Amino acid sequence: MHVGAHWYRAMVRVADFLRMSGPPEPHNVLQEQGLLHQWYPGMFVIFVSHQWLSSGHPDPQGKQVEVLQKALRGIIDGSLQVTEDIVSRSDDKSLSSDTRRHIADGFLFFDWFSIPQITARQNGVNEDTTKSDAALAVQSIPAYVELSNVFLAVVPELVHEDSTELVNYATWLSRGWCRAELWCRLLSSKADNSVIVVYSATESEFMFPLDWQNNSIVDGRFTVEADRTTVARLGEVAVESPSSSVLRCNYRFYAALRPKLLKQERKHQDADGFLKYFQFNSVLEAALDDSSMNAVMCAVLSGDTFMLRLLVANGADMNTKLRGLSSLGYYDSQTVLMAATKSRQEPSVLATLIELRADVNARSRTGLSALAMARTPGHVKVLLENGAEAPPRVLSGVASFACPETVKVLLSYRCEPTFDPESGSSGPLHAVALLSRGNIKAIETAELLLAHRADVNACARPVNDLLWICRQARLRTAFYGFANCNMTTRLWASFAGITPLGYAAMVGHEQLTKLFLKYGAESFPNERGDTPEDLARNNHHYHLIPLLATFST
Repeated sequence: MHVGAHWYRAMVRVADFLRMSGPPEPHNVLQEQGLLHQWYPGMFVIFVSHQWLSSGHPDPQGKQVEVLQKALRGIIDGSLQVTEDIVSRSDDKSLSSDTRRHIADGFLFFDWFSIPQITARQNGVNEDTTKSDAALAVQSIPAYVELSNVFLAVVPELVHEDSTELVNYATWLSRGWCRAELWCRLLSSKADNSVIVVYSATESEFMFPLDWQNNSIVDGRFTVEADRTTVARLGEVAVESPSSSVLRCNYRFYAALRPKLLKQERKHQDADGFLKYFQFNSVLEAALDDSSMNAVMCAVLSGDTFMLRLLVANGADMNTKLRGLSSLGYYDSQTVLMAATKSRQEPSVLATLIELRADVNARSRTGLSALAMARTPGHVKVLLENGAEAPPRVLSGVASFACPETVKVLLSYRCEPTFDPESGSSGPLHAVALLSRGNIKAIETAELLLAHRADVNACARPVNDLLWICRQARLRTAFYGFANCNMTTRLWASFAGITPLGYAAMVGHEQLTKLFLKYGAESFPNERGDTPEDLARNNHHYHLIPLLATFST
């Protein structure tokens, strides 16, 4: 691992960082103050990825730094829990007490501190300097990500001072440099490549795997367009790296997705090429393979319809249930047809699977079908034209992750943007609001649903097993206190009776909150008695309080 000599003294002690106040000082000032430290074997490093809030300074008002400081204090003392993402909704993963102690004694890599700084990043401004700095940054990012033990994406919802646009998790995911840092982390040689998303001083979670799989470096947003080619090469190097522990453990998965991840044209392979590429000895062995990442999944994720047909001819089952791929976002009990939709395959792949007897209406253990996981207009058309049913929760699933154009196609098939309380689900507006932080198209989707008469004041009504889950969560929050429970528990405890506005307030999405109020959202409480204003306050989204208080009943 090589790091340029003048970049080597680049870490700041967490303890020193927590004593800072106001806008962060740059590298040269901290160097003069003796606050930068050289990396040494055994040093515990926290890599901080974030968006700049102006062209000339990453955090002119110190707001991001303040969130990071409070979050670190919470992580260290245990008051801030880091849990599984709200899609997985599991308590299986958390930060250990040892990790929290290491963080307290650790060192931060933060670009403004750690890099002799980059001036304004604008086309035509300081061309020679920025080109030189960009080259150094490209050299340093993989090195410091590789050295890091913890990776934090700090993404509070704030306003960019130059553009006045909101900056948040969705926009962080869209930025090319942030994607480069993310990919270097996920495809590094570390045994644990987890990414912790810090939404606010009091809320954080492990990243949902599909969030990074659907965001290639190549089509990320760059302030300086010339950076695109340079940074895209980072992705190629990371994916091609033979030292990556992720690639070693999940070789077939990444081999199948490689063209998609790098935005490369898929090359047709014959049977021998497929077997060699995915390390199978024969077509028969491949067809009968029952491992987690079996040959059918290899063919699906690589979009190989020729091999799908050949595998079926040799006894492969197109209704195989997935297992062992949950860490990659493909959950046990889902089908290969669902994997094709979630990985955004061409409609021809779905059509081939259905032709080969894949059950278009098979359900996962959560009751969702492939149609609910559709990601493109082509997916919707193929599934519906081949007999897919459209139960009440389908539109909620599609609205959560797909683009507005996909939602529009589903609506054109008379799939109403309402929900059936008897099914135990919430409506599509609930789904959009709950998962809005990672969806840069959430506002467009919500506007589309509202234009089709979605009920902005619909109340969620859990039934059956979901009702028991909600009751258990209510008991847990009553015993431990709402603020002391993780986000998953708080979500279930708040579910009964919650409105779309309640969810928007709970996750702190200002634009959705304004949109719902514009369309007549009322400040109805949920069954726990929490109004949207209460939910915003309980989850520390204080920027929403004046807005919600104005409309309180």
